[in-house]
Amino acid sequence: MRVLHLVSEKTWRGGEQQVAYLIEELLQQGAACYVACRRNTPFEAYCQKRQVPYISLPFANEFDLVTAQQIKRYCQKQHIDLVHAHSGHAHAISVWAHLLGNKRPIILSRRVDFPVKDNALSQFKYNYKGIRRIICVSDKIKEVVSQSLKHPELCVTIHSGIDMNRFADSHRSQKLHREFNLPPQQKLIGNISAIAPHKDYFTFVDTAAVLLQQRTDLTFFVVGDGPLREQVEAYVQGKHLQGKVIFTGFRNDVPQLMPELDVFLITSETEGLGTTILDAFSCRTPVVATAAGGIPEIVQHEQTGMLAPIKDSGSLAHFVQQVLQRPALREHVVEQAYQKVLEFTKEQTALKTLAVYREVLGSH
Repeated sequence: MRVLHLVSEKTWRGGEQQVAYLIEELLQQGAACYVACRRNTPFEAYCQKRQVPYISLPFANEFDLVTAQQIKRYCQKQHIDLVHAHSGHAHAISVWAHLLGNKRPIILSRRVDFPVKDNALSQFKYNYKGIRRIICVSDKIKEVVSQSLKHPELCVTIHSGIDMNRFADSHRSQKLHREFNLPPQQKLIGNISAIAPHKDYFTFVDTAAVLLQQRTDLTFFVVGDGPLREQVEAYVQGKHLQGKVIFTGFRNDVPQLMPELDVFLITSETEGLGTTILDAFSCRTPVVATAAGGIPEIVQHEQTGMLAPIKDSGSLAHFVQQVLQRPALREHVVEQAYQKVLEFTKEQTALKTLAVYREVLGSH
C-alpha cells in the first residue's frame, strides 16, 4: 500500500504532529508513505530528517491548480494507491487533482469542530464523489460534519493518539520554579497550546483573576505562541496581573514542563479533541477544562478531570480550587485519567486508520 499524505500548513501544531505520528506508525506496519507539503516549512524539515520521500509544492491557495497537477503527476510516478488530505487546503487540492484525472481515492481528516460552511464550494468539496471516507478525530466532529453530507455514513471517528514514550521519564523537578524564581510552595496552573482565537485565553486570564482574589500562592503559565499573544498580554496588563500570568513563548521541553503544573487549565471555545489534555493525563497532571467540542469525550467530570461550561470563569476557578484543596479527588482523577489515556495511543490511531485504508482500497 502506497499512501500520499497532503500537508499544506505553514506551521507545526497539533495536527502536524498527528500526521507525523501516523506516518511513523504506518511505516512500522509496512505501508509506504509519501508526503506532499508546502515548501520551506517545518513539515518539509521533518521529512528530510526522517528520510520520508516527499515533494515540496506551493499550496498557494485553495484554487492552486498548478499544485493539483503536480500532485497528479507525483501519484503517477510513485504509483500511489490512496491520497490522505490532512487540512482544509489539502482537501481542496485533492479534489482538483482528482478532477484533473488523479483517480486515487481520497481520505479526508477533519480535526476542527465548527460546522462546514454553507457556501457552494464547501458543500461541493465535502460531498465530492472522490472522497471515500472522512476521518473525524472526535464523535462531536463527526456529528457536526455529518449534517452537511449527502452520505453521512462516510464519516468515521478515529480519536487522535499520543506518544506515551515521550512522557515516560517525565517527573517533577521544580524546573519552572527555578527558571522564574518562584518560591517552592507556589502552585502552578497552566495551559500549553497555541495562543489562537479558539483557545479562548481571555477566559483563562479571567479564571486566573478570580482565583487570585481567593489566594496568593498561584502563578499561571501560558506556554506557547500565536497570533493573539499581544492581545492576551494586553488583557493581562489591563487586569494588573503582570508577574502572576507568565508567557513563556514556544517551548520544546513540554515533557519536562507538564508535570510541573499542579493543574492543567484549558479554556477552549472550540476544540476537536484536545490532545494536550491526553499529554496531561499521561503525566498524571489533573485537568480542568471547558466542555468544548470533543473534550467531554476524554474529560469526564469528577472522573478523568473537571468539566465546566464554555467561558464560565467562575466554575473553572471553583474546580481548580477543588483539585488543589481535595487530595483524594486529585488522586482519583489523575489515576482514572491515566487509565483513560491508554486507549488513546498513536499506535491505536494508526491501526484504525490503516483499517480504513484497507476497507476503501478493498472496495475501490
